[in-house]
Parts: sequence; structure tokens; C-alpha cells
Amino acid sequence: MSSSTYESKIAMAKTVVSTIGSIAAASMVARSIAREYLPVEFQDYLYFGLRNFINKLSRQLTMVIYEFDGFQENEIYKAAELYLGYRISSDIHRLKVTKNSNEKNINVAMEMNDEFVDVYNGVKFKWCLLSKTLPTREYHNYDDMGGSMNRSDQRSLELTFHKKHKDLVLNEYLPFILNDAKTTKQEDKTVKLFTLDNNRGGTMWSSVNLDHPATFATLAMETDVKENVMKDLDRFVERREYYRKVGKAWKRGYLLYGPPGTGKSSLIAAMANHLKFDIYDLELTDIGSNSNLRRLLVGTGNRSILVVEDIDCSMELHDREDAEAAQPFVHENHHRGPYGYRHHVDHGVTLSGFLNFIDGLWSSCGDERIIIFTTNRKEKLDPALLRPGRMDVHINMSYCTPCGFRLLASNYLGVTQHHLFKKIEDLIGEVEITPAEVAEQLLKEVDPDVALEGLIQFFDVKRKENQEAKEKAIKRKELASKEREKKLVENNEIVMESFE
Repeated sequence: MSSSTYESKIAMAKTVVSTIGSIAAASMVARSIAREYLPVEFQDYLYFGLRNFINKLSRQLTMVIYEFDGFQENEIYKAAELYLGYRISSDIHRLKVTKNSNEKNINVAMEMNDEFVDVYNGVKFKWCLLSKTLPTREYHNYDDMGGSMNRSDQRSLELTFHKKHKDLVLNEYLPFILNDAKTTKQEDKTVKLFTLDNNRGGTMWSSVNLDHPATFATLAMETDVKENVMKDLDRFVERREYYRKVGKAWKRGYLLYGPPGTGKSSLIAAMANHLKFDIYDLELTDIGSNSNLRRLLVGTGNRSILVVEDIDCSMELHDREDAEAAQPFVHENHHRGPYGYRHHVDHGVTLSGFLNFIDGLWSSCGDERIIIFTTNRKEKLDPALLRPGRMDVHINMSYCTPCGFRLLASNYLGVTQHHLFKKIEDLIGEVEITPAEVAEQLLKEVDPDVALEGLIQFFDVKRKENQEAKEKAIKRKELASKEREKKLVENNEIVMESFE
């Protein structure tokens, strides 16, 4: 390169730099003058006009995704925040790291005013996290069951890309982010147990983390029963469109019945851990009315399991309305109707209110709901509760079986074969014993030989207890029969006297 050519390029570069500097200085002076002498409205007019002019020349399009739409959380913002947190690269030099007390994992996110470039289907998308200060306002945190807090900042994500990819963003990229975030959130979810908050009158839910370790792999149940339950659960969560197609609320009911100690609570925990569904433990005796029941139902979240344990003991759900309708007398909590019949006053949960709660209009206020009833005495329940559509799947939680025993021995003692297994399995066929009782015996000793010998000895104790319980049950039944006969005779005598 000749010296004259080099010098001419240097001169041109100086001219360009000088021109840029002059333009910048002139723009600064013009901006100062405009701020000083021009009305605010005219300043805004010039600013927006200049920005629109620049935007027309640019081939880039920017979508602004605010954190809140009014007081409602923006689902796209939350999904994008989670999506970007898992994809930020080493190009970013500043990260925001957080962890809540009720979360297991550390969360990583973009810091304010930082940028990240994502690539989807070969197209580059630039993300930027921004924040601006606004007057303090209150917003509702719906994840915290009606809680609220004050905020003085407005956060937003800006997504910039070539204009020609607008349809790709709306039809593919953003839906992909929403689905990906939903999957990620579900995988990382900490399952919670919700109970009624007595400090709020028993009409609100409060939660704690569910740390129950039960899984289908550890349940002492028959293998085919566990497999059927898992298949039914998996099929249920995959059939959203099917439920919409047939016009059914996306819910499923399970009835777990059997004697105490057969693993009903452990099965519920295993179902929750398998699906990553929260559990809502509903105590019906704490609910004052049908309206409170409806309010609690609306307060439950999607992808959840509602549990009513010991339904036969929680409340009187037998349908006595037909039998009592013709009775002319008035009893407590009832009043005389227009024809002298008694009607129920809403001082508790009625059978009709509870049935509407299970499969009426209120039951459709949400998606992916599972309702589980547990009972020790299935025969005591009103048939109206048991029909399909309310309780779709009935699971018999039986006494311990040889299969269940072998699983417990493997879990508690770490053995899958032992010379005492055959004897114990024979005893299981003779003596009714619950998985909880077997587990308690196996917990007493670490040595498999000692633990299994102790279990065999416990069978003798259990056989005597079962025999005594049967004898007492027979005596109670005989006494009840005599009482019924005595009352029948007394009633007949009263009727005969009235005729005389």
C-alpha cells in the first residue's frame, strides 16, 4: 500500500469520526434545548416520531412481555423466565441466584439489563430483562393462596428478532417455551400437603412440603394391582382432549377400602409422588356448610389430589332424606316445611351437597383433579357415593400377602431369599395381619434371622388377638339382635294398646 493511499484513508477516517462527533454534539445540544424550551407534549411527539421513523428503517421486531397484566401474573413471562434460566450460557457475566425455603433446587436467572441470545430452528432470538420504577402498588400472589404484597418496579422481557419470523414466534417458539416450562416446572416441583387453616375459620388452605418417601416401588401391594393403578393414573393425565371431547370434567375418583394399617395413606403419597400432584386433605367435620365446601373446592389448584379419609366416620352420608321426609316431627337442625315434613337447615355438609361437590358443576372448576376416599368399612357407605363417575376405581387394600411380605423384607432387611420365607408365607395365609404390623416387627431387629423369628412369634400373638376380636364381635352382634327383638316387642305392644 502506497503512503499516499494510506494517508488518504487516515484522513477519511478522521473526517468520519469528526462528523460523528459533530452530529452527537449537535444532538446533545438540540436535546438540551428541547428539554428546556419545548413543551413536554411536543417532546413526546418528536420522540415517538423519531422512534417510529427508525423502526420503519429497521428490520427487527421487539415483543415486550410484562411480568403482570394488571394484577394477574403473565403466564408467558413466568414460562420464559424459567425457560431462559435453564439455557443461559457462559456469555452472560452476571446471574441472579435464588432459592426459596420450600424448594429443593437453586434457581438461576438473568440479571437486570443483561441479554441472552437463544437459537430455535436455526433462528436467533435476543432476550433482554428490563425493569423500571413505578408508583408502589399492591398485587395478589395467587400461588400463595390469596396472599398479596407491594411492588414498586415493573419488570419485562424484551424479545427481539427479524420481522419475517413473527409467525414462527407466535405459532411455534412461544408455545414451545410454554410447554417446556410446564414440563420443567412439573419435574422440579415440590409436592405440598394442604390442610384447612383453623386460624382463618377453616375456610382457607395452608400448606407444608410433603416429604413422604412412599413410591410404588416401596408399596407392599400385589404387583398387578400397583401396575394397574399406575397405568390408570398415566392414562388419566394424558387424556385432556378426550375428556373435552366427551364433555366430561377432567377428574377421576378412587375409593381405597380395607382395614386400618393396610397402606391407604402410603398409596395416596405414592400417587402424589408419581404424578407430582399436591394433596388437599379435607376434614369434613371441620366444614360448617355446603357453601364453605364449595369455597374450599374453588381454592384447590389444578393437578391435585383431594383426599377425604375415613369417609364412613367423617360424617353421616347415608341418604335418609326419603325415610325422614314423611316424618312429621321436628328434630334439632331441622324445621317443618310447608306440608309438615322436616327439611334440613344448612348447619353442615349434606349428602346432596357432597354429591354435587363430587360430580356437579362445582367439580368442574379446574383440571386434572383426583378425588380419593378412604374407608375401613365400604359396606357402610351410601351406594350413591360408589357409582362410576364419582368413585371410578375401587381398590381393595387387603391384609398382607406373600408378595407384600417379600417386598417388605427386601425394603427393611435387604433380603430377597431366606429359609424362613416359606413358613411365614404359610402363616400369612392362616392369620390376618396388616402390612403395617409386619413392617413394625421387621423394624425391631437389623439381623434378618432375628427379625424373621420375631415375626413368626408375633403370628401366634396375632392369632389369639384375632380370635378374641371375633368372639367379641359375635357377642356384640348377639346383644344387638336381642335389643332389636326387645324393641320390636315393645313397639308391637304399644301398637296393640293404641288399637284397644
